[in-house]
Parts: sequence; structure tokens; C-alpha cells
Amino acid sequence: MIAKRPSTQQWGQFFKVLGKRERFSFLLLSFLFFTSLSFLLGNFYFEKTKIVPTSGGTYIEGVVGSPLFINPLYSAASDVDRDLTELIFSGLMKYDSSGTLKLDLAKNYNIFEDGKIYEFHLKKNILWEDSEPLTVDDIIFTIETIKNSEAGSPLRPMWLGVEIIKISDFVLRFTLKNPSSVFLENCTLKIIPEHIWKDVSLKNLLLTRKNLNPIGSGPYKLEDLFQDSEGRIISLDLVKNPLYFNEAPHLSKISFLFFETEEELIVAYEEGKIKGFSLDSTSPLPETENIYSFSIPRYFSVFFNQDAPEDKAEALAEKEVRMALTYGTNKKELLETILLGQGKIINSPILPNIYGFEDPLYLYEYNVEEANSLLEEAGFLLQENGFREKTIKKDIAFKFEANLSVGSKGSEVTELQKCLANPSAGGPEIYPEGKITGYFGSQTKAAVIKFQEKYSSDVLSPFGLTQGTGDVKSKTREKLNEVCFEKPEEKIPLKFSLLTVDQPLLIEIATLLKNQWGLLGVDVEIQTFDISIMKRDILRKREFEALLFGEILSLIPDPFPFWHSSQKGEIGLNLTDYENTECDKLLEANRKSLDATERQESLEEFQNLLLEDCPAIFLYTPDYRYFVSEEIQGISTGILADSSKRFSEIGNWYIHTKRAWK
Repeated sequence: MIAKRPSTQQWGQFFKVLGKRERFSFLLLSFLFFTSLSFLLGNFYFEKTKIVPTSGGTYIEGVVGSPLFINPLYSAASDVDRDLTELIFSGLMKYDSSGTLKLDLAKNYNIFEDGKIYEFHLKKNILWEDSEPLTVDDIIFTIETIKNSEAGSPLRPMWLGVEIIKISDFVLRFTLKNPSSVFLENCTLKIIPEHIWKDVSLKNLLLTRKNLNPIGSGPYKLEDLFQDSEGRIISLDLVKNPLYFNEAPHLSKISFLFFETEEELIVAYEEGKIKGFSLDSTSPLPETENIYSFSIPRYFSVFFNQDAPEDKAEALAEKEVRMALTYGTNKKELLETILLGQGKIINSPILPNIYGFEDPLYLYEYNVEEANSLLEEAGFLLQENGFREKTIKKDIAFKFEANLSVGSKGSEVTELQKCLANPSAGGPEIYPEGKITGYFGSQTKAAVIKFQEKYSSDVLSPFGLTQGTGDVKSKTREKLNEVCFEKPEEKIPLKFSLLTVDQPLLIEIATLLKNQWGLLGVDVEIQTFDISIMKRDILRKREFEALLFGEILSLIPDPFPFWHSSQKGEIGLNLTDYENTECDKLLEANRKSLDATERQESLEEFQNLLLEDCPAIFLYTPDYRYFVSEEIQGISTGILADSSKRFSEIGNWYIHTKRAWK
């Protein structure tokens, strides 16, 4: 007999045929079975899947300032503009979160002739956000525009002397005048579209509205821009660029809110209006979930002007004084009391924490005794007012050199008669006639005899004489020079002005330095200037004695622009006008060599020579602090070429997640 499956009606009678205890046992076993099954399935799901970022979410960042040029040709001068161009545009190369150069628009590159020729091959099918193709023509247009002086781009010096050749729509070649190991950093330049900009005249590039209506090829594009009643940009929104050639970022939208002060920005964060911000200062900050700290190749120093006018900074011209100021600088106090530990002490422009080089031979560690000793040796002595001063005996303007006797005439006789008539030599007692004739006669001879007998111990006694001869010879000339022409003294005070930018943090640092050096007997006057005036007048014309200022380096170490003698003067960045032939050779060798070991050896030797001359006091490199809500994930810390490069891997940032099969 074949068994039949129970019908639905029979199943409905199932619980009626079971006793009370049997029904309880059945329900309990069923519950345990399904609970176990759910657990096993859930465990299987979690073992075989992982949490991954997913698209969606808006990140809102607060920024002090507002955009002026969302254009790579001009964005270098503004942190705000650099942030936006980093998100909207692309370059041949870019940085990753560790500060390493990687390919962007380029799919590969080759280096020829030991670094004199660089050839790039572009990825194909790259589109601008308006669907126009991106080709080599856009890259050539961007660079040639920068090279044209009429465009007024601050990037022009980077590209002068670089020849660009189009090989095809997707291959181009750069030919340099000299081999360069640092040229790849130039190629992080963001590219602008030729079809948008070619009809704008060079003289109107800075004025056109296109600077605030960018068309790019980066991961995001501009959606909206909002202005207040006075035309100031108060916010803007970026959305994902659907035509982006790389993997699409997770965040759907990035909004920027712009503030006039740090105080306003911090209030906005506390009120939840923004999810992230960064500050250059060490202002008191609100409590935040996540604080990211990055290293940036930037340092602050006191630069001593090597070519200051003679009537300025006479004391700073002496190497011993500069060394004493370096020994008398307590960098640890600066780091702890003003920077609140948010930075690192440095002793060289070759930053060890960035480049991994050896510490220099000359560390000039804080040593007040050594500083005072150097100043004493240099002749700068403490005065009653608490400051140091040096006294220098200058050479006299005239002195007797010829033998003179009766019948002599001329300028030396004139000076002789003036000297004898001078009260310092005797005056009426020696030369009562006091005639200045320029002729050596009997009256002049009589005066000379009286002079010789007055100073007989110095003039006559060495020759065994007791009476004057009336002839002016060696011993008489020597005494006349001593009595009549006392060497004048020049007082050189240990005093100079320290210039810096009118920013609270730098003013605090300048004040601390003034106080520290004051303990050595140095009189320092602090002068502050707006950054625009500082760049336009002070730096360009080298109108300073000492300057507290910062310098931003590249991630491929290249001190050439800041310390090579060719960079002196108005057009260069050699702020101290430093010149050392051996240093020049080492900086040139560093640029030409593609061998990392050779370059490191050149730079380490350079730093030792530089520090021996002591043209600057290297103080500290600041940390870049980035405050972000815990909601934002995927941010990696490391080394940034500049603060805008925190967005170099924006594609990894996310808010939302999902589970995906492993």
C-alpha cells in the first residue's frame, strides 16, 4: 500500500489528536528548531559577508574665507580655492594619502636622458563634466597659458624653460633645459578645458565669471553657489561627477560653508551646522569625535637678511651674533606654551620627519651660557640699560706720513699747523701765532720744538735727546697722530627689528622670541604687516633685518628655490639672499640626480654647510589638524603636500555602509 501525504484538512486536525503535554513538547521543539536555524543562517551570512561603504550621504565642511578663483591657474594663493580645485579638477599625477605620487589622468610615463625628457601617455575616453573629451590639447593649453606672463599665474616660474610637444591626442612630451628629479611634482598641476577658456583673452582671465563656474574632470562638480546681499559667497554645493573617469566616490554631496572668522566657524560646528573643519591656529577648540593630524612639508623660521643695507642690522652681519641668537632660542618652550605641542621642533630646512634624513651636525641646542659667551667674544658687552653694545675704533681720516722741516709746504704742513694750534696738542702754549699758511717757517719750527719737548719722553728720550730739533720725523709724527687725531669710536647696539605677518599665532611667537633674546641683552622691535603687504613690499624688496615667516616645500625634497644663489633678489624665494658656492653645487646635484641615495647625500651635506653659516633659525614644523565628525569614515592620515591634499583620496570617504559577500 502506498502511503498518502496528509491533506490540508487532516493537518488542521493535528493539534486536536495531540494531548496537552504532546502539544507543548511539539511547540517547544519547533521553537528550538527555528531559533537554531535562524542562528545558523545568520552566522553563515555574517561569516560570508563584510561591511563595505556604500553611496550616499552629505559631508558639510566649514572654511574661514571664501572662494575667489576656482581655477588651477590662480588657486595656489588661497587655501579655499585649492580645496575646491582639488575636488573638481584632475592632473597628470596626484598624491595618495601617504604623500606618494601616483597616476591620475596619465596611465603611464617614461623618463629619458637622465631626467631631461618626460613622456606621458593619457588614459583614453576621459570626459570633461560637460561631455567634451579631454586630450593632450587641454594639457598643452593649460601650461602654455600659465607660461604667458599676461595671464598673471603664480605658477609661471615652475614652467619656464619647459618645452611641450604633442605626440598624439593621448601622448605628450616635456623637454627640460636641465635634468630634474623633481619635475613629476609639477605634473600634479590640475588641467583646465581648452574649449571653455580659449576664447577668453589673457587680460580678462582674472576677471571672468568663469573662475567661479568651473568645468572640471575630477570626482565632483559644482552644483550650486550661494551669495549674500553684498555678493559674498557664503556656501556652495558639490555633487558627484557622473562622468568621472575613475571609480565614483561614495559621498553623494559635499557642501562648503564659508565664515569670516574662526570663532564663527567653531560656533557652527558646536551647533551641528558643519561636520568638519580645519584651523591653522592653536585657538581653544570644541570637543570633537575625531581629530586627524597630518604632517605637511612646511616650516617656520627666523630669516636673517644677508644683504641688508649697511645702516641696518650691523650686528646681524656677524656670524657669532646669529649663532648666539640660535643658541638663545628655546624652541621647546615655543612648542609647549604657544603651539601646545601641535608640531615638531626642527633644526634644518631638510625636515627629518618628512624626508627621513639624518639630523644635521649643527643642532644649536638651547644654551644661554654659550650664547652669552659668543656675544662677549664678538665684542658685544652688556650696558647699564640691560642691552648689549659693541664699540669699534675707526681709522682716522688723516695722519702724518711725510718728514717735514723748514721749507716744506703743502697739505701736510697745513694739517701740522692746525694740529699745533689745537688745544689737544697745546694750543697757544705751543703755537701762540696759530697761523695756518701751509708753509713750514720759523714760527712753525718753534712750535714743533715746543711740542717735542712737551712730549719728550715719547719723542726725544728714545734718541737720547733733551731738546727739540724742530724737524717732524717718525716719533714726532707718531705723537702728532695720537694727540691730534684720536681714533673715533662707533657704537653698534645689538638691536634689530623682527618682522612677521599680522596673525595672532605669529605675533605670539615673535613676542616669545623677543623675550628670550632679551635675556641675552638683545633689543628687538616687533613689526607686523598684512600678508598682502608682506608679499608685495617686504619680501620682494627684502626690506627687513630679521623675518619670522613660513615656507612650504614640495614632497620631493628640493631646497633649490629657497637657498640657491640664483634665487636671490626680487624674483626669487631665497629670502635671506644667502650665497655659498658649495651649497649651490650640492643643490644643483640634487636636482639632476635620479638616484635617491645620491640625492640624500647631497642634501645632508648641504644642510651642514648651510647651518654652519647660520643664515636663519629653524624653529618648527606645524601639524595640520583636521576636525571631522565621527559620522565620516574612510579618512587616512599621513603626509600631505598641502592642506588641500586631504581630499586627494576623497573617493574613500563614506557615511553609509552595507554588507556585501566576501
